[in-house]
Amino acid sequence: MTDSQLPAQPPTYRQGPLRPPDGATDLLLVRHGQSEEYVDGRSFPLVDGHGDPPLSVQGEQQAWRVGDRLATAGIAAIYVSTLRRTAQTAAPLAGHLGVVPLVEPDLREVYLGEWEGGLYRKMVADAGPVARRMFAEERWDVIPGGEPSDAFAARVTAAVGRIAAAHPGERVAAFTHGGVISQILALAASSRRFAFNGADNASISRLYVAGDRWIVRCYNDTAHLGGFA
Repeated sequence: MTDSQLPAQPPTYRQGPLRPPDGATDLLLVRHGQSEEYVDGRSFPLVDGHGDPPLSVQGEQQAWRVGDRLATAGIAAIYVSTLRRTAQTAAPLAGHLGVVPLVEPDLREVYLGEWEGGLYRKMVADAGPVARRMFAEERWDVIPGGEPSDAFAARVTAAVGRIAAAHPGERVAAFTHGGVISQILALAASSRRFAFNGADNASISRLYVAGDRWIVRCYNDTAHLGGFA
């Protein structure tokens, strides 16, 4: 039997990795390293009303690990918020790449109203009725003076949109805050508002951004920090 007489074989299809949409921005969301501890009654310095503690010694070590992890990842740009713990966390990577981080003000943490300056940590640790209600209702504005959920979602959506518009088809690292990462991923996944709450310090989360299409790729990657968080 000649080759031409052999029965035709059906086509085969292998599994492969997800390909990002054409022109998508590969956005890495890096939570800042651990910041200094809050001492009861001693408010952190404030920047535009937001608590602005520096990194702790452990946070500085975490920043170096993030920098080493992402140094060869093909990062086209680095973004930070207006709060120094993000700039300090981004500094090792910026040094590796020889770039100056860009400030995106709307990457700043959710505004915690009367619990700003570090008091939030105490109130959550004490698990009082307001803190319990905040987690039950998944709303930051349960805190007196806290940022309304719709306003918070709108500003982080705007920040992601601006970054993506400036970097189509590129990979970008945005050094930001736990509340911001939680909100962005919840929007991408159409999930409960607090479904992604609790990203570890110096963790990396990732999504593809192509216009209104946001695709979650990973959450809370801490492989560079050692151990299993």
